[in-house]
Amino acid sequence: EVQLVESGGDLVHVGGSLRLSCAASGFSFDDYTIGWFRQAPGKEREGVASINSDGGIWYSYTLKGRFTIASDNAANTVYLSMNSLRPEDTAVYYCAARPGSGLYSAAASYEYWGQGTQVTVSS
Repeated sequence: EVQLVESGGDLVHVGGSLRLSCAASGFSFDDYTIGWFRQAPGKEREGVASINSDGGIWYSYTLKGRFTIASDNAANTVYLSMNSLRPEDTAVYYCAARPGSGLYSAAASYEYWGQGTQVTVSS
């Protein structure tokens, strides 16, 4: 059974940093692409970053430079490091998995989802 469990969400002040973790089980990272998404209240779920087993990475253009995605294949864990956080980064952050190496940014392209972790940036 494929499972994704996010952790690391918290309440931080503007300018702060967080590192989110996505622990995966039930599949091999060699065969999947992992993506991070976020959803703010009243807004659509948007792609943040994705990474595949070949080391390919995609970032949302608006977040590149502040957010970094990385994977630890031995630990079956993908991380999202977020710096210089802003109030507009407040959202529930989800990780998702899809078979194959395509670095898709659309949520509909991903088959498996975690439960999400809340990130709140206060001003």
